[in-house]
Amino acid sequence: MSQTVADVVLSRLRQWGVEQVFGYPGDGINGLVAAFGKADDAPEFVQSRHEEMSAFAAVGFAKFSGDVGVCMATSGPGAIHLLNGLYDAKLDHVPVVAIVGQTARSAMGGSYQQEVDLQRLFGDVAGEYLVEVNVAEQLPNALDRAMRTARTRRGPAVVVIPADLQEEPYSPPEHEFKQVPSSAPNDYAGAYSPPDEAVARAAAIINAGSKLAILIGQGARGAAEQVRHLADLTGAGVAKALLGKDVLSDELPYVTGSIGLLGTRPSYELMRDCDTLLIIGSNFPYSQFLPSYGQARAIQIDIDGTSIGMRYPTELNIVGDAAATLDRLIPLLRPELDRSWSETVAANVTEWWEVLEQQAMVSAEPVNPMRVTWELSQRLPRNAIVTADSGSSTTWYARCLKFGDEIRGSLSGTLATMGCAVPYAIGAKFAHPDRPVIALVGDGAMQMNGLAELLTIGRYRHRWDNQQLVVCVFHNNDLNMVTWELRGMGGAPKFEESQSIPDLDYAAVARDMGMRAIRVDEDEAVADAWEQALRAEEPVLLDVYCDPEVAPIPPNTTAAQLKDLGSAVLKGDPNAGHLLFQNAKTKVQEWVSTRRGD
Repeated sequence: MSQTVADVVLSRLRQWGVEQVFGYPGDGINGLVAAFGKADDAPEFVQSRHEEMSAFAAVGFAKFSGDVGVCMATSGPGAIHLLNGLYDAKLDHVPVVAIVGQTARSAMGGSYQQEVDLQRLFGDVAGEYLVEVNVAEQLPNALDRAMRTARTRRGPAVVVIPADLQEEPYSPPEHEFKQVPSSAPNDYAGAYSPPDEAVARAAAIINAGSKLAILIGQGARGAAEQVRHLADLTGAGVAKALLGKDVLSDELPYVTGSIGLLGTRPSYELMRDCDTLLIIGSNFPYSQFLPSYGQARAIQIDIDGTSIGMRYPTELNIVGDAAATLDRLIPLLRPELDRSWSETVAANVTEWWEVLEQQAMVSAEPVNPMRVTWELSQRLPRNAIVTADSGSSTTWYARCLKFGDEIRGSLSGTLATMGCAVPYAIGAKFAHPDRPVIALVGDGAMQMNGLAELLTIGRYRHRWDNQQLVVCVFHNNDLNMVTWELRGMGGAPKFEESQSIPDLDYAAVARDMGMRAIRVDEDEAVADAWEQALRAEEPVLLDVYCDPEVAPIPPNTTAAQLKDLGSAVLKGDPNAGHLLFQNAKTKVQEWVSTRRGD
């Protein structure tokens, strides 16, 4: 039997080592769906509840596997639904390939059903590589280039295949004019190392300083060993951008934790007091959390030359692989004999974790959300993967959750989109079916799309060697992060019609979907709930009723922010009395700790 174009698409994906395609069917990809059936579901077609979730699952798979995530959707509305997940991949520099159907070629230009101009639709998000395949001979080159571009450019690529072409017999490109061959997937990439002069200049800058601060992002993941060596040698403190949270263990005394609005006080102090800054593999955007201009001599190392030198007036920019660059830099560095800087950093870190524990144990109505992540920190399986959504729960993930050496974690870093944590978790389980996965989700994101994906978890759980997957819902009936942004950045009280969301018994819904569920509505029950969930050998939903008035306060609250919060209260913020009382209790713990240190 002759192969169709769709058959060749799946065959080529198998050659690239693709084992799952996250998608949703439709008549624009009928030929591809039929090919999956003929191929005994190899690669595996993983059906989400919505195409956006397919794209997010592909992003999650790519983030945690390090390989290309593949998603698939039909023409028109299916293609449109992919966009948010593909933008997430683009802005977080994650390799994803989307294979998208299109109306039959004979109907194009005729305002036919579900005909959308896909070149315009995907032109921005997939600007590095977007191709419509119109004859069989374009394959496999189009698909190969999409895979190679996604890997090399670390972003999304899109291949559009009209519905009628999918079902046509495949004919390979000929050795003739205007036909393009392609080589088999046999690619090997090496580490790019910068010139000797650049490395020597970097060493001179670092050796001239005495208070080195290092900021790492996800681009430092392959250089974790080198960063540890560098910090030990120089006495530096290391702060982490959100996407770099899992690069170094929080158990290291010089790791100050996350930086920025969701960050820690020792990270703020590290940047406030340093005289030298080394940025490795990060495009952290909030320059107000970096040293004041002129305060520190700065170096940036990044594999992507288009993103370098954008966030701080760096004296030296090195475009190169982080590990290869640091391997050559470290032998040129002078060991720092005066350990007063490193001792200060370590003392700040120790005090911070003590303060966090005290704040997490402050009673709330009904549950303190800080306690949810604090208690999880004490029980995180050593090889767990944690996904986080966008909202106030992200603050507790970033600030309160302590990662060990083998923990992996991620979220939508730059796009900061809601609704990614549950599909990320599904993608993570397919990337690592032997590892426990935990998704931290606000109830707004859960209502947006997380609930439906519980069905996807139930459908595929038996394909995972380890079925441990915990979805923890921060249940406060409030779009909480926006509520606090209104209060703290605009001086506006909470607007109930915009911010309050319908109450829902998430545990009951999860049980109706065949999933084990635990309801938590008091602080003292949080630890036991995590114990039960993490012991279970099946997916579990934790429905934790959290106090919405525990504020995700930045590590360096400004006078303007306090003024705006006061203004919001005076303008009649709902539950203002509890808001003030709850956050006064929390801040007292920080004051008491500081006084104890004096």
